[in-house]
Order: sequence, then structure tokens, then C-alpha cells
Amino acid sequence: MSRPGIFIRGQGEDLQEMLGNLLDNACKWAKSNVKIQSVQENGAVVLTVDDDGPGLPPAMRDQMLQRGVRADEAAPGSGLGLAIVRDLAQLYEGTITWTTHLWAGLRASLRLPC
Repeated sequence: MSRPGIFIRGQGEDLQEMLGNLLDNACKWAKSNVKIQSVQENGAVVLTVDDDGPGLPPAMRDQMLQRGVRADEAAPGSGLGLAIVRDLAQLYEGTITWTTHLWAGLRASLRLPC
């Protein structure tokens, strides 16, 4: 049985860049679990990436989307990946938001128009 696909308006390379950065971040901080899911709702595709890591305090969530900002200076990374996700999402009139996941880790929700 085949299922219909979910499509976004945009370049495949840009979607790969956004998902790659979100998954890289989730894998870096996860204890043992990362989950990715996509749903179509209200004319948009919502891609969620969940991890079971330490999470991110709400006060830091907006800061993490700024260029060069890192949650932990000792951890590897440049502080550019999440800013690139934000920039590309905005280019496509989408959004990136953060919430706490049921595992107590972080949920990144990337919303892009269909």
C-alpha cells in the first residue's frame, strides 16, 4: 500500500540543509534517542525532531537561532547550523520553534508551507 507524499515548496538541498542541521544538533545532545516525524496540517508541513538530551531552557531558545551562539562552548560546533535553519525557514515563509519534548529533551518544529 503506498501513501501519498508530503511536499514542500522549495529546493531539496535547502530541506536537506535544514534537516541535517537539526538532526546533527539532536544527535549531539541526545542521550540515546532521536525521533523525526512529519505531518501536514493547515497548508503546511511540520517536521519535528525530538531528542532525549538535557533540553534547553526557554530563556535560551531564541538565542540559539542567532549566528555564533552555542549552548555549550566546550561542545563541538560553530554556532551557525541553527541560524542557517532559521534563515532558510524564513526564506520559505516558514518558522522554527522549540518546545520541551515528552522525553524531557528538546523538540525542534520546522514549519514550511506546502
